[in-house]
Amino acid sequence: MSASEQSEKQSSAQHITTKTGRILRVTDEQLAAAAAAKAAASSIPDPARRKDVLFRVRREEGHELSSWWMIGAFLLTASIVVALLSGVPGGA
Repeated sequence: MSASEQSEKQSSAQHITTKTGRILRVTDEQLAAAAAAKAAASSIPDPARRKDVLFRVRREEGHELSSWWMIGAFLLTASIVVALLSGVPGGA
C-alpha cells in the first residue's frame, strides 16, 4: 500500500464520540452495516404487542406499577377467601 492509499482510507473514516466520551473511528462500510442491522431489528415485532398477550403492557421508562397495588390485591383476595370459608359448616 502506498502512502496516498493509506491517506485515502484514513480520510474516509469518521470519528464518532460515544456517550462515555470514547472516540471511535468508523468507516462507511461499518455505518452501512449498522444501518442494515438496525433496519432488520426494527422489523421484529414487539412481544408485548402480540395478540395472544392480554395483560402485558409496555410502559414508559421509569413508569412502574406501585407495589401497594399488589399488596392491596393480596389483602382483598385473602379477606374474600376467609369470608367465604367462614360460611362453611364444620369449621372451628
